[in-house]
Amino acid sequence: MAEWPRLLTLARQGKLDLLEAALKDGDAINRCCGRSGDTLLHVAARHGHLNLLVLLLETMGMDVEVANMDYKRPLHEAASMGHRDCVSYLLAKGASVDCLKRADWTPLMMACTRQNLEVIKELVEHGANPLLKNKDGWNCFHIASREGHLEVLQYLLAVSPSSWDTESTIRRTPLHTAAMHGCFDAVELLLERCQYQPDSRDNCGVTPFMDAIQNGHVNIARLLLEKHQACPTAVDALGAQPLHRAAVTAQNEAIQFLVSELGVDVNGRATALQLTALHYAAKARVVSSKCKGTVLVLQNK
Repeated sequence: MAEWPRLLTLARQGKLDLLEAALKDGDAINRCCGRSGDTLLHVAARHGHLNLLVLLLETMGMDVEVANMDYKRPLHEAASMGHRDCVSYLLAKGASVDCLKRADWTPLMMACTRQNLEVIKELVEHGANPLLKNKDGWNCFHIASREGHLEVLQYLLAVSPSSWDTESTIRRTPLHTAAMHGCFDAVELLLERCQYQPDSRDNCGVTPFMDAIQNGHVNIARLLLEKHQACPTAVDALGAQPLHRAAVTAQNEAIQFLVSELGVDVNGRATALQLTALHYAAKARVVSSKCKGTVLVLQNK
């Protein structure tokens, strides 16, 4: 029997003839690779080798639902890498469209991490459920919001109009996520098409505006003010305002925006700890040299 590393190399390269010749007995077909537990079928799906999938399933008799150590099926691999022809074939061979890998991720969720609308459509047209949630409470719309894929978000709203109305296990909405990751176009779409409440809070009391400010996305913060009536002085669970949170992450442009343009009180104190933004920046300076400049900015305000 051929050495297992050689079989994996041939599978990755899609060298069908050489691989078929190397498979002298059936034991190799069901072998797994190291800690991942990947089979040749996982490798073929991940690398988009349709002919190899056909060989392994139809000639070698592998199971289309074989799982690796993370419970990933070949369909997860093909969907996550955007191989539409492989996705279509695996579905035609009976792959479960909503199979779950570790942490309860479906192939549709995996597909939504990439901007491959055709793969997403293929899965939905075969019955994939856009409303399923993973262990963190994220559905596919939440995932697409993190990536900022406009076409994907528009499609999901068309086929599943309620998919926007979701919260994670810590009560974060897709709007929180898009704002945090700086996805301006996605935030704009969510404000136009969805009905999120202004200043909705997660379990820590964080609003989408706070997320935008804390991560330096001033353009998104402006949009939330203008289109969503966000409050620039809302407080989180510890009584910290966006200004305090911007001080911790050394977002000097955001601090300038809040203080100089919006007139936020630079000496305002977080209610729980009675600390100013300067206090927050000084504490953060201990662990981050970036906050040295922030301390100077606040001292000059």
